[in-house]
Amino acid sequence: MNLATILTDSAASTPEHVALKLDDVEVSYAMLDAASARVAGLLRSRGFSPGDRVGIMLPNVPYFAVCYYGVLRAGGIVVPMNVLLKQREVCFYLRDPGARLLFAWHGFAEDAEAGAAEAGAECILVTPGEFEQLLGDVEPAPEVTEADDSDTAVILYTSGTTGTPKGAELSHANLKRNCEAARGLFNLGADAVTLGALPLFHSFGQTCGLNATIGGGGTLTLIPRFDPRHALEIIQRDKVTVFEGVPTMYGAILHCPDREQFDTSSLEVCASGGSAMPVELMRGFEEAFDTKVLEGYGLSETSPVASFNHPDRERKPGSIGTPIAGVEMKVVDEDDNEVAQGEVGEIVIKGHNVMTRYWNRPDATAETIKDGWFHSGDMATVDEDGYFFIVDRKKDMIIRGGYNVYPREIEEVLYEHPAVREAAVLGMPHDEFGEEVGAAVSLKEGSEASADELRDFVKSQVAAYKYPREIWFVDELPKGPTGKILKREIEPPQTG
Repeated sequence: MNLATILTDSAASTPEHVALKLDDVEVSYAMLDAASARVAGLLRSRGFSPGDRVGIMLPNVPYFAVCYYGVLRAGGIVVPMNVLLKQREVCFYLRDPGARLLFAWHGFAEDAEAGAAEAGAECILVTPGEFEQLLGDVEPAPEVTEADDSDTAVILYTSGTTGTPKGAELSHANLKRNCEAARGLFNLGADAVTLGALPLFHSFGQTCGLNATIGGGGTLTLIPRFDPRHALEIIQRDKVTVFEGVPTMYGAILHCPDREQFDTSSLEVCASGGSAMPVELMRGFEEAFDTKVLEGYGLSETSPVASFNHPDRERKPGSIGTPIAGVEMKVVDEDDNEVAQGEVGEIVIKGHNVMTRYWNRPDATAETIKDGWFHSGDMATVDEDGYFFIVDRKKDMIIRGGYNVYPREIEEVLYEHPAVREAAVLGMPHDEFGEEVGAAVSLKEGSEASADELRDFVKSQVAAYKYPREIWFVDELPKGPTGKILKREIEPPQTG
């Protein structure tokens, strides 16, 4: 069953309903359906066959959905790409999967065109007005190409924090069932208005934002570049019912100076993922906006949703909830034996959401998927009710003098200090202990705190080997395209 049918089904039942909004632009389901059929026709006219790969390097604008469903409709495989990629990276993202064509936003033409040329792929620039003309000149291909459940629909490249990015192959069934799960979790029906602030090239924004909203017949109101004040304006203007974001988005909205002047009473569900949400931030946001935040967990390789706090069950702050229907999760040791309740181990996942493989990487696939279980690299514990609590990324764990220190635990304590806006804890090389605990901190506007004060604050609440010996202040912590804090880009201060 081709994933593109989520659009064609919704268009058939409510053709005039607004599918996408961007400021004053409104795109109905009938318009989105017709435009995607023309993209499929454009690909056919260029000799494309089912299974061919197509890069999409577009921001959060309606053209993303037009191209995305158009490629799927023609039986192609979508390769979503960050618009900020440079020439060398564009070349890799096209050459590695053997993509023949790239749809790229006109504002990023230089790197897109140069990278595509280097990879031997055609580059079609998406320029408002001109793109419509291009589509108007081709015969639409309204039929949806048949696809098996196991056929690859999307190749999502992992961020490459541990080397070269790997392409996770997600099937039509992976993505369709995951978007159905998100629809149920967030109540995404025809009356839903979802804030499209998460990048659509990323799995969270694509599955839970775009596909789940379109599949439910709702409206996705887009924000090409996240800004907390603008987000509040859109929530008020469009009466947004569902807000999906990463913790840094929640923090930015909570600390927006004039947030109280906006009417956000339409919000029904707030979903957080991408990285662990500090409990203090969750409490502060819920209090300020009189709403509940559901925290969940997943990875590109799991389509992405694996577990969530469910709206109709007990919600535990600090927990990523329980597995979604049809998915199994457990916590294992180095030998893949399940650990005792409350003990730390690695999360492994099995179910309809797990990717089929990494593109052309049988070695990496075999290393990651063992006996059907996907090994996440995330460390967690499970409580007596089956709720999972992330402790940290396996690779982020700090080993200080033989003791394990999990940065997330220390970050939670730092967030409890009234002056702290954001914090990131990381390991620093140390001659005697192997690694020392360090923390980069940004303070709330108008607040003051010294490194000694923060050090003592943490020291009073954790074991002596855990508190950060080195604390330094930054105006802003480096973040990736989804707003996730990038620890690998944090520069510790030069000492000595």
